[in-house]
Amino acid sequence: MNFSRKTLSRALLVAVAPLFLAACGVNAIPTKEEAAKAQWAEVQNQYQRRADLIPNLVETVKGYAAQERNTLTEVTQARASATQVKVDADTLTDPAKFQEYSAAQDKLSGVLGRLMMIQERYPDLKSNQNFLALQSQLEGTENRISIARRDYNEAVRNYNLEFKTFPNWFWTVVHRNSKPMQLFAANEAAQAAPTVSFAPAGPAPQAPATAPAPAQ
Repeated sequence: MNFSRKTLSRALLVAVAPLFLAACGVNAIPTKEEAAKAQWAEVQNQYQRRADLIPNLVETVKGYAAQERNTLTEVTQARASATQVKVDADTLTDPAKFQEYSAAQDKLSGVLGRLMMIQERYPDLKSNQNFLALQSQLEGTENRISIARRDYNEAVRNYNLEFKTFPNWFWTVVHRNSKPMQLFAANEAAQAAPTVSFAPAGPAPQAPATAPAPAQ
């Protein structure tokens, strides 16, 4: 009799243990989902801050380097494209929408890098206090964008893991509206974008000396 009770108890424990362990993670999915969404909001905040800096930056450069209209136009158009991409509740879980948003922001990063290179050809622009202030703000914002994207990716990886590991994946049935989120993938433009400050230009190269004429 005692043997039967022990056997039954063990059987019940084996049957109930997985459910108990799963119950421990019932709140893991929504908790980590909200954490990832909070990091996404920070990414958007930093991108918006960058977008807000660009009009003043373009106007400042235009005052000293109006002939660089092609680059200025590219920056203006890239900013418009990046800010016009529609972002809604489905963006984080829709690969196509997320890629569209990410690609537009990365394109803006690339053309901004080219805009900042212009200063090397215009000493007056390079010493303009308004330009220097905007450059400093842009550099700080690009760095914060990089950090925000990194933190977002980390939060999303942590959240997405809930859909792959036992026993927490059991609760994906309960949280039917929760889906894995997309990650930022770095590209060449994104990796180069944060470097927007440059060392002072060196002295202009000396013209080669003219060889003396041969004696007559």
